[in-house]
Amino acid sequence: MPPAIETVPPVIETRALTKRYGSNTALTSLDLVVQPGTVFGLIGPNGSGKTTTLRILLDIVRPTSGTAVVLGLSPRNGGAALRRRIGYIPGDLRLDGRIRSGTLLRHYAEISAPVPAGRIELLAGRLDLDLSRPVHTLSKGNRQKLGLVQAFMHDPDLLILDEPTSGLDPLVQREFLDLVREARAAGRTVLLSSHVLSEIQQAADVVAVLSLGRVVAQGDVSSLRLNRLRHVRASVSGTGPDVLHGELERAAGLKGTVTAQDGILHIQGTLEGGVDPFIKILAGYRVLDLSVEEPDLEESVLRLYGRPGENQAAPSPDADGRRAQP
Repeated sequence: MPPAIETVPPVIETRALTKRYGSNTALTSLDLVVQPGTVFGLIGPNGSGKTTTLRILLDIVRPTSGTAVVLGLSPRNGGAALRRRIGYIPGDLRLDGRIRSGTLLRHYAEISAPVPAGRIELLAGRLDLDLSRPVHTLSKGNRQKLGLVQAFMHDPDLLILDEPTSGLDPLVQREFLDLVREARAAGRTVLLSSHVLSEIQQAADVVAVLSLGRVVAQGDVSSLRLNRLRHVRASVSGTGPDVLHGELERAAGLKGTVTAQDGILHIQGTLEGGVDPFIKILAGYRVLDLSVEEPDLEESVLRLYGRPGENQAAPSPDADGRRAQP
């Protein structure tokens, strides 16, 4: 008989996870599986249940029903030993006090897993964080850097990051993404919750889209079509409005209007079929003006997938080719 194939258990697995706060339901039968060595993106509009999910995984809040397993253990029973294997930055990071930043990080190092010598200083240098400054003098962005250093400094098996780039300038955001890639290359696992679609696009291997406490789609970003939705405005000449509107509607999924004024056609609306066919159609005309904008993440999610119970678009295949369940 051939040798049995050893399967590696997931780093995170939730089954029918539900959380209610009184009459408000934050999560409803949430099923997630996060495999080792991957960056798993968790996205969705405000109130979708992202932060509640992360807090349950860290045993900050307890589920109403359902189960969660993190690194092979129940968050409720894993205790300090489990938490030492996790690096966490909350979405509502609050740091204060007259203690110096470096002193605070060294204090955290004493109560967390061992931190390699020089690791704090190396991370602070990469993120441009002054360790000599008292915490209460730091700007929001610098406090966020401090939170990132404490999350990464002990090289945890699992990083749980809730809106980790809030308040960071673009250069530091780029450095953060490098840290995430390095963690993945070292075999570590990252659960990343973010409102920033471009951040998810650059970092995540698999993405789950949450809406009102349910997974409405799962897969990679391109298969979920979140990056295809665009607001467009353009002015062209060379044809009639009905002809151009029909072309754009059929080939580029234009949801909007084409109006004529003084011989100029004005296009305004939203593309659901991607920018490329839109540009190719316009290339046949004289383009006088053109603007293409990416909508915010909340609009992308709700336009393409709706809210649970609404008439949603068909779910895209997940990373294994299976259909994601709403």
